[in-house]
Amino acid sequence: MTRLKDRIAALIEVNGPISVADYMALCLFDPDGGYYTNREPFGAAGDFITAPEISQMFGELVAVWLRAAWDAIGCPSPVTMAEIGPGRGTLMKDTLRALSRLDPRFTADAGIAMIETSPRLADIQRDTLDAISARVSWYDSVDGLPPQPLLIVGNELFDAVPIRQYVRAGGKWRERAVGLDEAGGLNFVASAGAPDPSLLPPNADSALEGAIVELAPARAALMETIAERIGNHGGAGLFIDYGYTSPAFGDTLQAVRKHRYEDVLANPGEADLTAHVDFAALAGAADRHGLDAHIMTQGDFLLAMGLLERAGRLGADADHATRERLSGEVERLAGPDQMGVLFKVLAIAPRGTTIQPFRTPD
Repeated sequence: MTRLKDRIAALIEVNGPISVADYMALCLFDPDGGYYTNREPFGAAGDFITAPEISQMFGELVAVWLRAAWDAIGCPSPVTMAEIGPGRGTLMKDTLRALSRLDPRFTADAGIAMIETSPRLADIQRDTLDAISARVSWYDSVDGLPPQPLLIVGNELFDAVPIRQYVRAGGKWRERAVGLDEAGGLNFVASAGAPDPSLLPPNADSALEGAIVELAPARAALMETIAERIGNHGGAGLFIDYGYTSPAFGDTLQAVRKHRYEDVLANPGEADLTAHVDFAALAGAADRHGLDAHIMTQGDFLLAMGLLERAGRLGADADHATRERLSGEVERLAGPDQMGVLFKVLAIAPRGTTIQPFRTPD
């Protein structure tokens, strides 16, 4: 049993079961035992690999989109280009390298912002970006950014924002919580809490006993903070994550440790906890602040931004092994059986702003 697991068990013993959201928050962000405050999760030596770690092409194509977004909003200067939840800084490094070639004027005019709550990860990001000549600053939250147009990117950000789960029990929806079994181990229980009926899927009353629905008010609040900033000062946002495009029943809470799935209650603080993202809910949060929201699959987005063409240029004068590697990277990023369909891309921008490959609603 981890030290954090002991503390969670003691907390439950004194105060009763805790919500899934509180459990996720403790596991991921506890100052002493949280996953992101104490571990190096990224890359082959960590617990999972994100798209920027798979291929430089991912960051390069994000750079192409950001340059197009800057143009679409009128090339304002000054402008802030931010990444929220930047991991090791790999995406920003590849993006800035590509932007410096695409348009040196853009990188010269932009203030680069890294929005990171973990001091340990911020130090890793500083090392990653050490050779970058652009002006890079670190912030704890979106609220601290300068009051100016904002171009913001988040890759695998929302999946780690804590969710609430509700379970159908005795013909009613009750909040799913983490409690203790007879032996003192962690287990899931149905608590007395109930969801706002207006937030449930349309057929919630006919759901089977034991069905689970996930709601994420913290995700919506974060998106609304970002959308309000863009609504007030201009800009655009691009967010990539795995999830679904309409509300659905199901338990998507998962734990990943050393590239393998494990019981979400087994090792608090030592495994990454995530849940699939409801992109329709995020789009709704953006819409409430006067922004257009566009959703497409990661595969469609990367292909439309020129993934195949970029891989072809990189492999044109390369050896066979390099071309095979590039082909594998393309498949992993955009293949329907890899990340291409499960991962979605959400773009937000002021009403009527057209940024390829997204189309403005009629």
